[in-house]
Amino acid sequence: MHNREKIIRNYIEGYNNFDMDKMVTDMSKDIIFENIQNGEINLSLSGLSAFIEQAKMSRDFFTSRKQIIKSFKHQKNKTEIIVEFQAVPTIDLPNGYKKGKAFQLTGTSEFEFTDDKITRLTDIS
Repeated sequence: MHNREKIIRNYIEGYNNFDMDKMVTDMSKDIIFENIQNGEINLSLSGLSAFIEQAKMSRDFFTSRKQIIKSFKHQKNKTEIIVEFQAVPTIDLPNGYKKGKAFQLTGTSEFEFTDDKITRLTDIS
């Protein structure tokens, strides 16, 4: 479990610093990513190249962004974290957040692992 926490902290640190290489260091080339908002999947990606492309695009949406890990919950091959997300968007976002106005929300990220690689990442808010 300690190694999973290290991998997740590395991903979060890369995310917070807009460091794409660090974010994907421990991801499987077959990563599956889903974003769920208000109970509905609004983004689903398959494969590392698709994840990187989306991550590069989305980093331009924020002047700053930060995820703060509040807790870890480990299961057999999955670790769930509760995160506090803080950001300042560069544009008006479809979910109602306005350009230049800081916002904060709490969400959950579920990381699934195979052989110390992230094989699935689901963000839920």
